[in-house]
Amino acid sequence: MDESQDTQDTVKETEGSESNSRKPNKEQADTNAADNADNSTEDNQASEQDRTAESSGDEEQGEVPLAVSIELLTEQLASAKEDQLRTLAEMQNLRRRSERDVENAHKFGLEKLINGLLPMLDNFDRAISAVPEDAATENEAVKALLEGVELTRKSAVDVLARFSVEVLEPFGEPFDPQFHEAMTMVPSTTAEPNSVVDVLQKGYTLNGRLLRATMVVVAKAPE
Repeated sequence: MDESQDTQDTVKETEGSESNSRKPNKEQADTNAADNADNSTEDNQASEQDRTAESSGDEEQGEVPLAVSIELLTEQLASAKEDQLRTLAEMQNLRRRSERDVENAHKFGLEKLINGLLPMLDNFDRAISAVPEDAATENEAVKALLEGVELTRKSAVDVLARFSVEVLEPFGEPFDPQFHEAMTMVPSTTAEPNSVVDVLQKGYTLNGRLLRATMVVVAKAPE
């Protein structure tokens, strides 16, 4: 009887011990679960902060190339405008040169032909000056020949005048080095110093451009 009672007591103590041991284990599990939940929350917050920082970093990294791109585009636009202005200026200059070339072609297209005709006019002048005045008045044939040569020369000069050719005969005018070529200087008491006292060969201009300078004798003050 006593042994049975002891056995029962032992069983009860064991069960109580197991029950007591399970209670702390449950409490420990609850504590561990709470700790894990807190850790998970902290991890989530840290991950969110990391993602926010990475996103902010990406935005900052994206802003820098955008600013650089705007600056590059601004420089390229300025360069393109400068190239456009330069091209327009070159085109305008080319147009002006073309217009000037066309105008000069109209004005001076006959320059070579007229230069080829000048020796013929010189020969007319030499023929006229070679006839003595007395012979022209005393001999009707010589007079008629001289008049024919003079008329021929006048007709040629009139034709050239229609093409803006001008004869330079600066007798008595001041010497102009732009249109005159001084062959010699002679002292003169009647003419102004540095004035033309004789024309050896006539000069010609075409639309104001000198074709040939006039060969002249220039007066100087007597010594």
